Parts: sequence; C-alpha cells; structure tokens
Amino acid sequence: MAELDAARLRDGLGGRYARLDVVETTGSTNADLREALVGGAEDRTVLLAEQQTAGVGRRARSWSSPKGGLYLSVALRPAGVPFSALGSLSVVAGLAVHALATDLGVDVALKWPNDVLAGPERAKCAGILAEAVGAGESAVVLGIGLNVLPLGDDVPAGPGGLPATSLAEQGATTTDRTEVALGLLTRLDDLERRWRTAGGDLTEAGLLGDYRARCATLGQDVQVQLPDGSTLTGRAADLDASGQLQVDVPDGRRLTVFAGDVVHVRPA
Repeated sequence: MAELDAARLRDGLGGRYARLDVVETTGSTNADLREALVGGAEDRTVLLAEQQTAGVGRRARSWSSPKGGLYLSVALRPAGVPFSALGSLSVVAGLAVHALATDLGVDVALKWPNDVLAGPERAKCAGILAEAVGAGESAVVLGIGLNVLPLGDDVPAGPGGLPATSLAEQGATTTDRTEVALGLLTRLDDLERRWRTAGGDLTEAGLLGDYRARCATLGQDVQVQLPDGSTLTGRAADLDASGQLQVDVPDGRRLTVFAGDVVHVRPA
C-alpha cells in the first residue's frame, strides 16, 4: 500500500489550501486542528493521517481508522458566514464525497445527517463531522473519514447495524489514495467556496436541491434517536433551508430534527 504523497497533493491542489500536512498516525485529525485553530491556524489548513488511534464520529463515538482509509480534516475560518450556519458544512462535505465517488464509478447516496452509503446494500463508506470551534466565531473543523481499500473483518457496524464498505469493494476505478484525496479536496474546495460566497445559505449556493436529490433518507420511514435518549418515528419528508431533517410523525405534525441518529426502517 502506497503512502499518501504530500508533495503530490500540494502540487495538484495548486494553492487552493493554505497548508497541507500528512502524518503517519495521530489520535484524531479533528482534535489536532481544533487545537490548531485555537492557536491561530490559517483558514484552509488541511491535515491527513495514515491512521487514527482515537478517531471520533458524531456523539463522541469512536470511528474505526485502520490503514487503507482516507482520514482528513480541514480547518476553516469562513468570514461572513454566521456561526449558526456552520453545521451546514456537513451538507457541503457530503456532496463533495458523493461527486468524487460517482466519478470513480461507485453507486452512492447520502444519508442524513453525515453518512455516505454505497452499493446496492447501501453500506456506509464515509462519515463526516463538522465541529465549530469557539463561540460566536466563524471557525470550524470539517472532518471526513472515507473507506478506500478493502476493510478487515473487525470493522464494526454503525448505528442501527449499518454495515461498512469501501470504494475498492464497490468497484472504484482507482484506489490510489493520493489521487482520491486530491479529487476529494478539489471538489470540497469548489463547493465550500460556493457555500462561503452565499454566506452559508445552502439554497442561495445552489446546494440544498442537490443534496435533496442525492439523499436516500428522504421518503423513508425512519427512527431518529435523539440526543436526549428519546426516539422519534415517522416519514422523512424534506430538509429545511439550513439542511435539517423534517419528519412527518403519525399525529400529522411535521417536526424538524436538528441532531440525531437516523435508522432507515424501510424504503417508501
């Protein structure tokens, strides 16, 4: 397995990012860049790791990060974007991963709020985590974990028993991880600039409709495990202007879900 080539990445990205580093191993690229932002790191600082020993997903869950995947975080200081809009970067990142995988010949769909599913069995091949840094300041770390090479048998299933898969297992046209990283970071840069220019407004950036069209969650009967431990059951109906899920519940109300784990019960 070839190591990630930092020089090739920097050359290929042509100044799109202020700084890009590759490390052999770290606890969490997101944690490292959160600390870096507090210390004054520049906008568009990128960190990639060959392996994470304490990768973290949503709700502080561990993210399995064996060698052979792509684990990267981007520190952003999107001036002009309100703090309340930073969470919508998960939509931006999801679209970037979707575009990359599609171009590599992999059948993918987005699962709200932060997963990318692949193959006819709709297994998880990527996870996204956007973490605001500080209060009231437009600073955020955007983390993406993407399974590239075939997975070992010890990779655990996700919430709701969602199985894991990789680009290689789904027939991607390349599994050169440097090439995959270059493609992902290029697409992310393009989409994030659109989002930033629109002040974090997904509709104005032309991204909300794109996400709706690619979101496998919409139209599904779902169970949403909410942060307070309760469960919401209903039909995933739509996304609001900020990318939050709207669920039609049995009593006729339409409720907006701001955070939670979604389990697809069955196709509509």
